[in-house]
Amino acid sequence: MAATLHEMLLTPDAKPRVVADVQSLVEQELAGKGGISGTAVKVAYKAVTAFAPGYYADTIESMIPDMADKLQPFWADFTASGGADFGDYLAKRPEEACEAMLAVTDNMASVSQRPAIIKAYKAVRGGAAKNMEPALPGLGALVQKYAF
Repeated sequence: MAATLHEMLLTPDAKPRVVADVQSLVEQELAGKGGISGTAVKVAYKAVTAFAPGYYADTIESMIPDMADKLQPFWADFTASGGADFGDYLAKRPEEACEAMLAVTDNMASVSQRPAIIKAYKAVRGGAAKNMEPALPGLGALVQKYAF
């Protein structure tokens, strides 16, 4: 039986590298954001990193298991179809892929005990899918890097 994304991404060897790569992907995507919504996302990111040092890295690390679980149905379909590029696969399903990832962040926000974090998240949640969609190819490539 093939290993799940959860099993592949969370090995003791892979997990720290996955976390670092997710952080890099987020920072790369933020750097390319412009306009009003891009500025709002950058302000929210800055608020999180300024008001809660270490929270960002810890949050990413804690999100990886849920993200892997939410991506698993996409991965199973992708591998069953014989696809070659998981990033392309996700990019062709933006609504479903973004909603799956946002379910993870919505859950984290709902249980957070940090008002500044909740406020920053609520400020950007409405446009989150629009901002996340361009990152899907990179997310897929990141997952595929560790899955094979």
